[in-house]
Amino acid sequence: MSKATYFNPFFVSALVWNIAHGMGGVLVPLYALHLGMSGVAIGSLVALPTILQVLFNLLGGAYVDRLGPRNILLGSCLQFMLGNAVYSYSTSFAGLALAQCLYVLARATFWPAAYSLGSRLGGDRNRNLGWLNSTTNAGQIGGTALGGILIGLFGFQVCFWTAAGTLLAAFLLGLLISRTPSVQPASGQTGIVSTYARLARVPGMYFAMACGYLSILPFTLSSSFYPILLVGEGFSTQATGWLLTLRAFGSIFAGIGLAKTVQSPTGLAVPLRCSLLISIAIATAAMSDNLGIIALSIFVFGAASGLASIYFQLFVSALSNASDRGSAMSFGGLGWQASNVSTPLLMGFLMDGIGLQNAFYFMGALLLLLTVLLPALHRWLVASRTHPDSR
Repeated sequence: MSKATYFNPFFVSALVWNIAHGMGGVLVPLYALHLGMSGVAIGSLVALPTILQVLFNLLGGAYVDRLGPRNILLGSCLQFMLGNAVYSYSTSFAGLALAQCLYVLARATFWPAAYSLGSRLGGDRNRNLGWLNSTTNAGQIGGTALGGILIGLFGFQVCFWTAAGTLLAAFLLGLLISRTPSVQPASGQTGIVSTYARLARVPGMYFAMACGYLSILPFTLSSSFYPILLVGEGFSTQATGWLLTLRAFGSIFAGIGLAKTVQSPTGLAVPLRCSLLISIAIATAAMSDNLGIIALSIFVFGAASGLASIYFQLFVSALSNASDRGSAMSFGGLGWQASNVSTPLLMGFLMDGIGLQNAFYFMGALLLLLTVLLPALHRWLVASRTHPDSR
């Protein structure tokens, strides 16, 4: 990557967008808790609108290839900004659900566009994607810490409007990104349904979904029930915000220091190790209220998920062509949606039924089961024909 790439407005805009993203991860569950909602209600608020994200994600990925990632990134900023404005005025579940729908629409369009653009940058792909992941996680660090501090100082409404202003800045920075033409010119575009039908015939894409689930699960927990766990263990909202930034610090470490360890973009070692580490970290955070132990577990949590995310992007890039990269990222990203929908709902029911600590133990066991199953999935799916044109 050239020196100039480090100052590319794409990276700066992505950094600022993720400041608002990090703020939302703290704001949403704690605001719902502040309004007196139950665990099931909080889980439903986070998860149910995400069902729409499955559709948004597939459409967003397809239109990245057709309209260009820059245009999709700009639209994501506006959608996210509107979501924060709606949150600031809402006190009912219906209002919060509408705002959350705008949140998930913004996420569903931002990530396929960002990953698609990042995978097409010149130079070493591992390094470019590692830098992109480190940049976005740096933004989440700032946003998570800022959200926790602002809640304590000024309350929730100020936080939501601060996030909206941050997204306006991301939009303005995005305007500086060089215009990128659609990857699929109008004369050569295939239908959206036929594009996804072709990707569905690639066995390796289903292993990509498992890796997508693995890479996003730490964020899903961090933006739903991790803040509630930490507050319940006696930490202030400010301390909770700072502790949760360690997940992003871990992901930055993965992007800067560990990206080169992905020697094979379709190998098994990286997702297997990441799955095991994430399962241990989830259980460890619930075992103790010791600050050092919790901090270390969240850092490991973030490092493993960050490396899993880089692996996911490299894996999908290896399976796809530049002309359908956005669609492939979205198709493999159905694993993200599986986590975003199922995890908060499951955690909400478990919290009300067996307690939040036991719910975290359950999720750790679930990830351990995935660790055991990954070698069989890899042999079954990745050993088959993997490239979308190899049929």
